[in-house]
Amino acid sequence: MANQQAVACTATSQVLERLKGKRVLITGTSGFLGKVVLEKLMRAVPDIGGVYLLIRANRKHADARSRFLEEVATSSVFDRMRESDPEAFESFIAEKIHCITGEVTEPSFGIGREHFHKLAGDLDAVINSAASVNFQEALDQALNINTLCLENIAELARLNSELSVLQVSTCYVNGMNSGQVDEAIIKPAKKSIPRSGHGYYEVESLVEDLQSKIDDERVRYNGKALEKRLVELGLREARRYGWSDTYTFTKWLGEQLLMKALQGRSLTLVRPSIIESALEEPAAGWIEGVKVADAIILAYAREKVSLFPGDRSGVIDVIPVDLVANSIILALAEAVAEPDTHRIYQCCSGSSNPITIGEFIDHLLAEAKVNYAAYDHLFYRKPTKPFVAVNRTLFDLVVSGVRLPLSLTNGVLKRLGSRTDLKWLRNLDTTQSLATIFGFYTTPDYIFRNDELLALAKRSGDVDQSLFPVDARAIDWESYLRKIHLAGLNRYALKPRKSQRVRAKQQAKRAA
Repeated sequence: MANQQAVACTATSQVLERLKGKRVLITGTSGFLGKVVLEKLMRAVPDIGGVYLLIRANRKHADARSRFLEEVATSSVFDRMRESDPEAFESFIAEKIHCITGEVTEPSFGIGREHFHKLAGDLDAVINSAASVNFQEALDQALNINTLCLENIAELARLNSELSVLQVSTCYVNGMNSGQVDEAIIKPAKKSIPRSGHGYYEVESLVEDLQSKIDDERVRYNGKALEKRLVELGLREARRYGWSDTYTFTKWLGEQLLMKALQGRSLTLVRPSIIESALEEPAAGWIEGVKVADAIILAYAREKVSLFPGDRSGVIDVIPVDLVANSIILALAEAVAEPDTHRIYQCCSGSSNPITIGEFIDHLLAEAKVNYAAYDHLFYRKPTKPFVAVNRTLFDLVVSGVRLPLSLTNGVLKRLGSRTDLKWLRNLDTTQSLATIFGFYTTPDYIFRNDELLALAKRSGDVDQSLFPVDARAIDWESYLRKIHLAGLNRYALKPRKSQRVRAKQQAKRAA
């Protein structure tokens, strides 16, 4: 940080100059990435004109402002700013945070046409980070939030021709394509879709077909049965066209709809890879919730998984959340200064600082072996089993071979009066479930490139490269995984086990 401040004192930041006085709408600030973007803007871009937050009301909070103050502003992501400059923190919230009670999937955000028109005129830019990141979301829900609601974002731009739109997408819109993945429009890996002369794909008829299939399911099913059918439909259609899951399929569809709707207008797509805990800002290891890789780490730590489908030599593309937030801010500053064009940036590590699945596993296992007690919310005891990554065919053979005798034994025990399933069978079910959801991401045959993002950082100058670093080459993977990420998971994402909470309450009573 001292180095960043020293650089800032001797030169000028393009980002700070370009965003000075600008008014930016952000969706998705109740989510992990959205919070980090907001925190960095508040702390590092104090002269921004205003930040508008579209927040849905909920059972506890009838309006966006109260929900923001209770559920977002209280987050530990703001601890750094709260502690270093509490007056600036409170002043920014009071003067520059404008909360809008609405829903990104509703026409005109659900705020009425007149207010929607006024909002469009008030803004200089939009960062849309709202999304459903559930890989097995029901197709209707995934379409609504990852695809169809982008019509509302496009409508804002049609009402304000000078509006810059930044859409947060994902590198995994690449789907099942293999090889080098550039910052470009992605073609479907399987079933062909018509392509326009401008490069994007014409997906309206495909979306209509998907909605028709959803309607057919609704006629025939309801309740939990309907939800299950819509999850299965989403996965089936995604894989038919060349994506592993409903999330990445609907995010790709959203990219195509936006590129068509905003042809000739300002649009920036920022595609992160697997977003994990912060490298440095606002605090090393800061994270919220359990992310893609963490679900597998947690299952191993709790002794539920020791075998998983994966290619040890394949590159797993992980990127710290602060590098993603910085990428968004750099791209936003460029968009408001140089609008009327389309840009695509990928925020990733695979091409510039790759780490293999095998190295990823080995670093985590080495730390668990020697220092498990330091992560008491993650490891309840010293792990004794290895974590083995094997190819998918072998994994399926092992799992199917083990499941039959376990199921038979479990059935016998149930008939003899047992009320619980065998622990081994439960663990096998966990392993299979995680493999179904995440197996595609642990057997990669693609490398994401971010040459354009690195070129943007270089164009922005030394000051902004220091204030808003995006280069994954700054990551020391052994240090990050062993000391930063595991510590962050333990501190921010996981609660103490029940026995720890009970002891803490007893100690607090004795101290009182």
